[in-house]
Amino acid sequence: MLIDAAEKPLRILCAREIQNTIAESVHRLLCDQIEAMELSGFYQITDKAIRARNGSEFVFQGIRGLDVVKIKSFEGVDRVWVEEAQVVTKKSWDILEPTIRKPGSEIWVTFNPELDTDETWIRFVENAPDDAVVIEMNWRDNPWFPPELERLRTQWKERDPEGYETVWEGKCRPAVEGAIYRKELEAMTRDKRFRPVPYDPLLKVHRVWDLGWNDMSSIIMVQRVGGELRIIDFFEDSHRSLPEYVQQLKDRRYNVGTDYLPHDGDSGRLESSGLSAKDILNKLGCTVSIIPKGDVEAGIKAARVIFGRCYFDKDKATGLVAHLKRYRRQINQSTGEAMGPLHDEHSHASDAFRYLAQVADQLSNDDSNWGQKLKYSNLGIR
Repeated sequence: MLIDAAEKPLRILCAREIQNTIAESVHRLLCDQIEAMELSGFYQITDKAIRARNGSEFVFQGIRGLDVVKIKSFEGVDRVWVEEAQVVTKKSWDILEPTIRKPGSEIWVTFNPELDTDETWIRFVENAPDDAVVIEMNWRDNPWFPPELERLRTQWKERDPEGYETVWEGKCRPAVEGAIYRKELEAMTRDKRFRPVPYDPLLKVHRVWDLGWNDMSSIIMVQRVGGELRIIDFFEDSHRSLPEYVQQLKDRRYNVGTDYLPHDGDSGRLESSGLSAKDILNKLGCTVSIIPKGDVEAGIKAARVIFGRCYFDKDKATGLVAHLKRYRRQINQSTGEAMGPLHDEHSHASDAFRYLAQVADQLSNDDSNWGQKLKYSNLGIR
């Protein structure tokens, strides 16, 4: 990329899903390569950009932070390099890909395979574009593979067979290292409970919320048949008002049951109305129930209990499963001990799943009662 930009003027966007500071970007890596390639006299390096004598420019940006105005400014970009792309979300790809439309423009993607629910893996490997040439290449294809690495590879295979499959063979993990629901997720895959889960219009669709504004709001949509929980849909977004969320949910045209909000849904006051989330949803025609505040660890235990009852739709609930696979604990750097759950971009959806566990046995199809009378066999369970 540095050589291309030295040969002709190029505008290059170096992107990643989240970038709060320039230190989180590939800025340092490019600077090191400029020095190693003895191009320091050609490139001018600043704290936020890299520019060349011929007009080429490297800029650095987090995709999630792009709004409509900012994204339009990148329509004239010649190259995009997306680093650490395994964590780039579907929403971010849906924003970025159509924007890079200049004739001859390219998107370069670098990532380490991690989870089979990662959007980048699904989009470019599992469901590669029709005009793509996909080549799997690894250590065994390297004729100069050194003895030192061969010894390390063999030791790794004996010491950590599962980690070996990811680090050396490029296979996806069932969940990230230290995932809270790792065993439950493995059982979900083994029992084939992550698959198409059809919406049944005879049953109520209950919606379980985790509320946010600057960060994500997450909403799980679930139907209950006896003890079985069918998670048919999942939705998340940020910087949206409650009426906007409700409208997007209405567009799905589900047979709606109850909206379950966390405990603060009845206490905090939102927007300029001075109303609580519960008040606003009630005015919008929703039937709202508040989930009492509970202990987080007790909620995680409850979530473990219901996991075996849950079927996740492989299309519409993929985002939820991806978050659950990355939901993990903080680690004390001094002692190495696991502490409470890490609060990050994966905790909102995981909190919503914990709330679902708290109300799972309250979900009802009362106004028809058909869910109790009919035998449902489309998932193989009556």
